[in-house]
Amino acid sequence: MLAFGTQRCNRVNVFPGILASEDIINFLALKKCLTDQTCLAVLSRSTLDKQQICTRRTKVHYRKIQQEQSKQQQVARLNWWLLDKKTSKVGSKVPITRVREEVSSILAASTGEQKRKFVETVELQVGLKNYDPQRDKRFSGTIKLPYIPRPKLSVCILGDAHDCDRAKEQEMPFRSAEDLKKLNKNKKLIKKLAGSFDAFLASESMIKQIPRLLGPGLHKAGKFPTPISRADDLSTRADEMRATIKFQLKKVLCLAVAIGNVSMTEDELVSNIMLAINFLVSLLKKNWQNIKSLFIKSTMGKPHRLL
Repeated sequence: MLAFGTQRCNRVNVFPGILASEDIINFLALKKCLTDQTCLAVLSRSTLDKQQICTRRTKVHYRKIQQEQSKQQQVARLNWWLLDKKTSKVGSKVPITRVREEVSSILAASTGEQKRKFVETVELQVGLKNYDPQRDKRFSGTIKLPYIPRPKLSVCILGDAHDCDRAKEQEMPFRSAEDLKKLNKNKKLIKKLAGSFDAFLASESMIKQIPRLLGPGLHKAGKFPTPISRADDLSTRADEMRATIKFQLKKVLCLAVAIGNVSMTEDELVSNIMLAINFLVSLLKKNWQNIKSLFIKSTMGKPHRLL
């Protein structure tokens, strides 16, 4: 038997008095067990809290991604809505069924007896009216079509050492600053360079040097280079150039742009034609009141009237 004082009894939370040693050992073991269970409960609760926090963070992350995607979709819908709003009468003027019929007849003629030994290009020919090129403002605009109409369009890279190495790896034609210096601002050589390629891409560091090295030759030819950065993929940018068409009014009221070729499918040609017509109408001052005629024609085929 052991005797405990008041202070000892208060510390172990029992009544003062005389207790057996076995009772004290049992009491301490019970207290330790309760403490361990409490710690386990706290640890399990903290683990659950961490899992809940991770789950919440994951949900917030996915929610942000969904919000960004929805914003991008809204912007794309808004752009299409604005384009459709400007050209809301395109359905009544040029029905898509009429376009599909004419496209199918062009494709049938190109693959039949009149099949050529080369891939024919399909052009959109436009006649304007109620427009004075001398007085009215001349419009100009470019748009990227969903399908490449000119896959064989030659694109040359005017780049620094890094871009020239990338072009060499991808087997694309290129010219360095030293090659341009060899031309010595010779107008005939610059004109020959402009005629050798359909479009040009230039490094950001080369854009400022081109007027000093070549003068206004490329600008007069309408082939001034498009700038590219080191992060851009050269083949992708070249495909963008091949898919881009330009409407520009000059001294005459006739326009002709390539919107496809006979190797494309019917749906691809129809989508390119409808988008090109919609964009052209949005550039005009009086929209459909300035359109006199619309034709589509292959290189060696007959013209087919749409309007």
